[in-house]
Amino acid sequence: MDLARSEALSRGVRLEVVTIAWMLVEAAAALGAGIAARSVLLTAFGVDSVVELLSGIVLYRRLSGESNRATSIDVEQLENLATRISAVLLVLLCTYVLLSSVVGIFLGLIPDGSVVGIAVSLVAVVAMPLLARAKHRVNRVVDSPSLRADIAETVSCAYLAAITLVGLTVSMMTGWWWVQYIAAVALLVWLVPEAREALQHWRDNGPVRRPNGGEAKDDE
Repeated sequence: MDLARSEALSRGVRLEVVTIAWMLVEAAAALGAGIAARSVLLTAFGVDSVVELLSGIVLYRRLSGESNRATSIDVEQLENLATRISAVLLVLLCTYVLLSSVVGIFLGLIPDGSVVGIAVSLVAVVAMPLLARAKHRVNRVVDSPSLRADIAETVSCAYLAAITLVGLTVSMMTGWWWVQYIAAVALLVWLVPEAREALQHWRDNGPVRRPNGGEAKDDE
């Protein structure tokens, strides 16, 4: 392995550690605040953070695995498992956002504001583009399709955070509670394609084949 690639892999591993650490904080804060405020918008942002967390774990294993000369089959098994979990979570999330928003508007269920939600989404709006740019520099050397997908998800996180920030801020400043539901439905512009892509990846990638022709199980 040449020096430039080795350094890029090491930097990529560090960036994924940052991603995992932040997504743990973001998911816990957004989900906790969303449930407390009965906010579909904020809860959806928190669930998407869980999906981003899975992606970060996969990329950490993938980059550290190559750096430590691990077998590619272990990385592929983990990536396929994470993709399946992500696909299920995203489909459930899209269904939850749509049904909850329609019911919430129809019944006039008023969500509370959330200072914690605004703070978390504000940090994500600023930090995620910087993190995506740093990962992009790494991928110029590594040239990994899975890292490229992870970068796209990091960018999507910034867009979702921006919509969440606008929805919460407008709702709290004007009292227009229904704005949160409209903003939640707007999240589907990014969530639906993510769910479709995850399902497509699940369909296209069957059990991992071992070199001897056998099939690897996900729990091995």
